Amino acid sequence: MTTGQEWLVDASGCAPERLKDAAALAGLFEELVVLMDLKVVGQPQWHVFPEPGGVTGLALLAESHLTVHTFPEHGFAALNVYCCRTRARPDFDALAAKHLGATSCRVRELSRGVEA
Repeated sequence: MTTGQEWLVDASGCAPERLKDAAALAGLFEELVVLMDLKVVGQPQWHVFPEPGGVTGLALLAESHLTVHTFPEHGFAALNVYCCRTRARPDFDALAAKHLGATSCRVRELSRGVEA
């Protein structure tokens, strides 16, 4: 029985200044929420680390969660979207390029659930 789907997105070649900018990352979250018709519960939470200044972000969703962890010193962002209802896969490559300046993106999609 499938109980959801999860996307693990590794974005590389990102612009370091965008990976330090919680507002830029919030823009990515906002676009994903609209594209995937997600329901955010409360306010997304952001933690900005001291230099080199990565950011961790979390949006609690009625459908589950949306997270990002950035590493500006490596030009890398790890994005995770878990959704308990079936959704079409967004164009993560285009979104990562637009919001993070990513030059490459690796996406793994997992079906989550109970094995019979």
